[in-house]
Amino acid sequence: MYYNKVEICGVNTAKLKTLTHVETLTLLEQARLGSARARDALIYGNLRLVLSVIQRFTGRGEVLDDLFQVGCIGLTKAVDNFDTSVGVRFSTYAVPMIIGEIRRYLRDNNAIRVSRSVRDLAYRALTVREELMRENQSEPKVEQIAAKLGEPREAVIRAMEAIVEPISLYDPVYSENGDSIYVMDQISDEDGGDKTWLENIALQDAMAKLGEREQRIIKLRFFGNKTQTEIAEEIGISQAQVSRLEKYALEQMRKDFC
Repeated sequence: MYYNKVEICGVNTAKLKTLTHVETLTLLEQARLGSARARDALIYGNLRLVLSVIQRFTGRGEVLDDLFQVGCIGLTKAVDNFDTSVGVRFSTYAVPMIIGEIRRYLRDNNAIRVSRSVRDLAYRALTVREELMRENQSEPKVEQIAAKLGEPREAVIRAMEAIVEPISLYDPVYSENGDSIYVMDQISDEDGGDKTWLENIALQDAMAKLGEREQRIIKLRFFGNKTQTEIAEEIGISQAQVSRLEKYALEQMRKDFC
């Protein structure tokens, strides 16, 4: 977990502040009115969101500091564009913005390299395709293109596919009155992975706002499957105290989710 990494891009992650929902709304309103100080406080107060997101993109050989910087660009865009009247939490809006910025960075910096020979074959195939279309007034089959080139059908298919420009999930496919539908809106996720992941981030965010003892009780109770009595013995307080602290912690988390 990168929460334990002390410094990223000169930022001491162990000392990052976590804003409350009320603090976030107040700063958003001040930033909307032009306060640069409030804008900076919003960005710094939500850097833990960036840390949460970049964990999903590890294992790709990318420099962690680079991913963090790119994620901060997405966070900044979220701060500058968030509309407090839409009725959603800032983190719900910001996380997809951060994810999108990192995905664009990875796409642009990890493009598949196509060899010159494959690229040349693809361009020759396109030229022959145009010639055949003019001659026959119809779309030629791959077999016809391959035959005229004197190349195997499979080689022509691979070459043509290799030069196709990748489609971004954030490319618009339809727009009307300023509202756009993107490629990602047309793709279903059967297991609800992103939704579950976003809910986990919201849970982490709510947990982080609890006191150290309340956090420990919630973790032992709901993730460690321990009884209140077992928890009381482990941390050295009464079962009644555990019950009160658990109830208080759940109530605070519930307010944060609302």
